[in-house]
Amino acid sequence: MDNKPQTGTQSIRRALSLLRLIARHNDDGLTLGELTAMSGLERSTTHRLINCLLEENFARRETSGKRFQLGIDAVQLGFSTTPHVAVTEELRPLAMKLSRLSEDTVFLVIQQGDQVLCLLREHGAFPVRIFTIGVGEKRLLGIGAGGLALLATQSDADIETLYRRHEDTYRKAGMSLPMLLEKCHLTRRNGYASIDSTITPGISGVGYAFSVSALTQVAFSFGAISPRLAGQRRAQMGRLLIEECSAWQ
Repeated sequence: MDNKPQTGTQSIRRALSLLRLIARHNDDGLTLGELTAMSGLERSTTHRLINCLLEENFARRETSGKRFQLGIDAVQLGFSTTPHVAVTEELRPLAMKLSRLSEDTVFLVIQQGDQVLCLLREHGAFPVRIFTIGVGEKRLLGIGAGGLALLATQSDADIETLYRRHEDTYRKAGMSLPMLLEKCHLTRRNGYASIDSTITPGISGVGYAFSVSALTQVAFSFGAISPRLAGQRRAQMGRLLIEECSAWQ
């Protein structure tokens, strides 16, 4: 099918799919072969489309010339729409509702490449407040409850690749690759992520990830002292996240 003449709409969709792939892996970039494999397009089609994106400054070659990243026009387009502000304001009412229902601290994070960025932190009525991450701070995927929920949406192969890129950081957090994969598998089975003393001793969290667009994934999480998020209540808070976030979607 790739070798047949394509309509303008098909070409646009395929070019946009490449842009989304590049954006998701922008920190390290993607090779032509990786773009071809991940997009499912013929190599000739991928080559033609990426050359067009290069000419229009929506893609660029990194220093070695072998990997592609977002170009200046793609970045400027993102800046002009202030997506983080839009996402934050859109989800603020849900964050406030979750903090009211749970009485715990609620975090909203958004995926940025291999990391998550904290967009919101809402404190509930429970007197012990959690400050494991602040608004504007970043953390590697898989370390916090929200980041673990986001990481679990990826394939095991992608998780292993990510782990190899940041092995030192994961090991400092006490995570081996088998442990990280096990946590992701458990997250998929339960439908929500769960951590205990991963970031701060005595602090636990549960998180749930969902998409707000074809390109953007976010996660909400609860943070509390470990005795408060143990056993049955942990499962209850996980179900609350799933129900409320699914209803918002």
